[in-house]
Amino acid sequence: MQTKTLSELAKTIRSKNAGTDKITFDVIFREQDTYEMVKKAGVLSRQTVAETLNIDPDRITDFVEYDPAFAIKFTILRPTPSGSAGDADIFGAQQYAPFLDLPVKVA
Repeated sequence: MQTKTLSELAKTIRSKNAGTDKITFDVIFREQDTYEMVKKAGVLSRQTVAETLNIDPDRITDFVEYDPAFAIKFTILRPTPSGSAGDADIFGAQQYAPFLDLPVKVA
């Protein structure tokens, strides 16, 4: 069985603000077959997201597999509000990086 990275399979992997206290992530695929394969592989779940981001699973407020768009979307609570002292990423746009090299077993 071959392994590819999530960034090799997804059309888009991004993160962005979802208000002052949340960051939302989108992993979007070009075709249904790839989307279904990644879902079946289980590499993106509440648990794997928490492990990848090294956060408590309770910080994940939403996790959706959105079939019409071939997308997996999830939202996390920020450790500090956007723009507050100590916030290293005001726009939440740099938080997706740990998912780029996530290994996915492909048939």
